[in-house]
Formats: sequence, structure tokens, C-alpha cells
Amino acid sequence: MSTLEIKDLHASVTTEDGPKEILRGVNLTIRAGETHAIMGPNGSGKSTLAYAIAGHPKYEVTSGQVLLDGEDVLGMTVDERARAGLFLAMQYPVEVPGVSMANFLRSAATAVRGEAPKLRTWVKEVKNAMNDLDIDQEFADRSVNEGFSGGEKKRHEVLQLGLLNPKIAVLDETDSGLDVDALRVVSEGVNRYRESGENGVLLITHYTRILNHITPDHVHVFANGRVVESGGPELADELERDGYQRFTKAATPA
Repeated sequence: MSTLEIKDLHASVTTEDGPKEILRGVNLTIRAGETHAIMGPNGSGKSTLAYAIAGHPKYEVTSGQVLLDGEDVLGMTVDERARAGLFLAMQYPVEVPGVSMANFLRSAATAVRGEAPKLRTWVKEVKNAMNDLDIDQEFADRSVNEGFSGGEKKRHEVLQLGLLNPKIAVLDETDSGLDVDALRVVSEGVNRYRESGENGVLLITHYTRILNHITPDHVHVFANGRVVESGGPELADELERDGYQRFTKAATPA
């Protein structure tokens, strides 16, 4: 049973005026079988947290720890973090021209599983996973995310999630840009991933609409680069009703 521990994490981004601190002491523990939702206003540092965990070179971790089952992932390369069991579904998935979805998925599965999946069983596995997400089989031959709509990109992120079955999934605003039907399909895909109870989910979002489909165990309010309050699903209802103002005021440095 896996655990991701974020301990007093500080991170900065380089700007024209020099380094700017974004994360200011994040503490969070996500265990297998748990879903944690992080909610907060624009600019609070939610996406920075996701990218710092994943190892985006734009963000420099200046202090703190990120431990996956006791191992320091901050000392790992991006691909080592993925093989260790971390997964990031990006808010804006990138396009990879010239690399087909089929080749990309099989290469990723080979890296994570340690050996190439047998072709016959793999084709069936991918086909079933695509059907579950209402993805046309023709997309397997198209370049990764090239010319995909926003909803199609998000479905393919969840397709990767299901096939790679990481220990911990960080979902950065997976609901953004989705219509009602796409939101339902994507949410069902995340819920299938959660069914075993052997995976942990960190779900970053602005709105409660995805939480109507994916029920969190814990909800955290993120403001000014750190978690300022935690609670159960009822905390999300309060945020939907009253907004973030009382939390952002309390989190603003004197």
C-alpha cells in the first residue's frame, strides 16, 4: 500500500525579476485508497505543486521533501519518478507530432512494467480501455494529442492512467474544458482506476462539479502556496457556496 508524503515543500519559479517563491511550506500525505481534492483560486500554486512533484524543470524545489513509499523522488529524474509510480495528468496535455498513440502507450507501458506487454493481449487491453472511454479506435494511429480537442486530450490522459496503473495519480484540473458528457466519461475512468483501493489520487480543481462524480475522502483549501484548511467533502460545498475569500485573507502574509 503506497504513500506519498509531501513535507514542508517550498518551490520557486524563475521570472524576469529573479526567483519567485510559489510554494511556501506544503504538507500533505496521500495514502493508497484515498482521494484528496485540492481546491483554491487562480494563482494559489496548485499547478505548481503538481509540476514540482512530477519534476518540471521550470520549477525549483528550494527545500522540503516528497517521499513515495519512503524514497525521495526529488532526487529522481522525471522518467524515474514515472517508473516509481507517479503519474501526472496535465491541465494542458502537450502534442507530440510523429509519435502515434499506439506506440506511445506501448512504450510507456513497457517502461513502467519492466517488459513489453505481449502484443495480442496488449491490443485487446487497449481496445477495451478505449471503448470504456468512448475513444474511437482510429485515434490509436494518430500522433499523440495532435489535433485533438480539449475533451479528447483529457480522455487520453485518463486512458494512460488506466493502462499504466500508477501508485499515485496527480490530476491537474482534469475537468477543465470538458462538457457534461466528457466530464462523466472522464470521471468514470478515474473511478475505475480507484476501484482496487491500491492507488492514491490527488485531484486539483477549481469547481465542485467533478466532485459530484469523484467523491473525495479529503478536501484541502490551497492559498498563497500552501494548504490552509482541510476537511471532508462538506468543505467543498462551503467553497462552492461562499468562495475562497475567508481563506485567502487568512493566508495573505502580513
